[in-house]
Amino acid sequence: MEAIQDDRIKLNVGGKFFETTISTIQAGGPDSLLSALSTRASGSCYDDPLFIDRDPEIFSVLLSLLRSNRLPASATRFFSKQELVDEALYYGVESHLRKAMTPPPFLGIDASLVSSIHPAADGIPSSFTASVGEGSVWIAHGGQISSYDWNLTHSDTLRTHLEDITSIRRVWSEVAAVGSHTAPGLHFYDFFRACRVGSVQWTDPTDPRIYKAPVSAITDSPTSVFASFECKHKENCVLSIDKSTLQVVSEIGRQAGGAAKTMVPGKLTWLQDPGVLVGSAVSSGAFGFAGYIRLWDPRSGEVVWETVEPGSGRSSRFGDALADVDVDEEESALFKVCSKSGDVGVADLRGLGDDPWVYLEDKNPSWMNSGAGARGGSSVIHCYRKQVFVGREDGLEVWSHVKEAEEEVEEKEGGERKRNWVSEGGMYGRNYVDKVEDAKKGIIKKIEGGGERLFVSREGVEGIEVWETSHSSAAISILDL
Repeated sequence: MEAIQDDRIKLNVGGKFFETTISTIQAGGPDSLLSALSTRASGSCYDDPLFIDRDPEIFSVLLSLLRSNRLPASATRFFSKQELVDEALYYGVESHLRKAMTPPPFLGIDASLVSSIHPAADGIPSSFTASVGEGSVWIAHGGQISSYDWNLTHSDTLRTHLEDITSIRRVWSEVAAVGSHTAPGLHFYDFFRACRVGSVQWTDPTDPRIYKAPVSAITDSPTSVFASFECKHKENCVLSIDKSTLQVVSEIGRQAGGAAKTMVPGKLTWLQDPGVLVGSAVSSGAFGFAGYIRLWDPRSGEVVWETVEPGSGRSSRFGDALADVDVDEEESALFKVCSKSGDVGVADLRGLGDDPWVYLEDKNPSWMNSGAGARGGSSVIHCYRKQVFVGREDGLEVWSHVKEAEEEVEEKEGGERKRNWVSEGGMYGRNYVDKVEDAKKGIIKKIEGGGERLFVSREGVEGIEVWETSHSSAAISILDL
């Protein structure tokens, strides 16, 4: 009994008394304020409560968190996320709060719209970039960039020299690379220092026409930034830029432009393994869609594979050119959505050839003949966490693995499943992500995953939608700044 009492401690927080155990408050970690307070003699602490001049109600929530590693159900009903974060920072238990508030693993088939992020000025986002690790997001709106942390709390807004940012990529923890269709160059802005730290222009001393080229797309690798530039006379290329010096290392894929197969890449993706750069471009007009997908080796600048659509060798799909493309690096697969049929095609990156596409089929009767797949023109596609998200005009759907089919192929193919899965074509099942009321908000412009969230922007609509798995869907909030 004496040992139990020796572990007990009394705290006076804002005039309200709490009784707990030293082991509970030490659960905050050795660097937390509460752990430091627990070093006082247990007898003295019990007889003479320690006074902490903070909000007792929020402290009660944090104490419950230390006891159970979970937040009480009422926590977010009575306190804002920012209030909880501020107090957790004071006590040094932010990591515990972050873990408790992190959404569950993101599954598109069980996702719901939980919030929308609205920057204060120029509320219609022109682009955004999400952090895969923590689920934070940076939103470009007009010539400004607003950053939102892991808790989707506004951290800062940085005004750039650009009137309209149309491309943005987070290339370091505090640095964004940005470009605009209406102004030349690639520019690097540091949130911590609140300033521009560098710029890159595409120039050629031997060709005076190469100047004032705007940026169309940006991606990065651990050591390089890649950006596609296009001059007024349509000549274009991708520049490889050293991250440590912000100096141009090489030109990749320089071409004259003016045709579907020589357009500036509007989308760039870096594949760490096998170390190739994927670029794609799509255009549409009176005669339909046209475009290409191209893979470069940045070290040599050579094209290692490409396809141009519409093209020869695909008579059954001629006229059904791609509308958008994305890469699933985890599955070593390339996905496209067709512009006419709306079909989703997949190709194994380790076995690309003249016509590597297999088209996903859905045997769910509710989807067959529903016309859902026939809306291909205004489509975007994004791969995240081994799921394929497709925005068809204003509707959002997900293709995800069918576990039973995977197990069957694993048993049949053994160790070769990883290479042969794509030939099956039917290992993905399709589901709606959004509800009817969600789909009436506008045409989907961009989809990007970050942490355990999916971020969606819509054409002409203010704010960025935040989607999480269903157990968080009851808490609908609007973050206005």
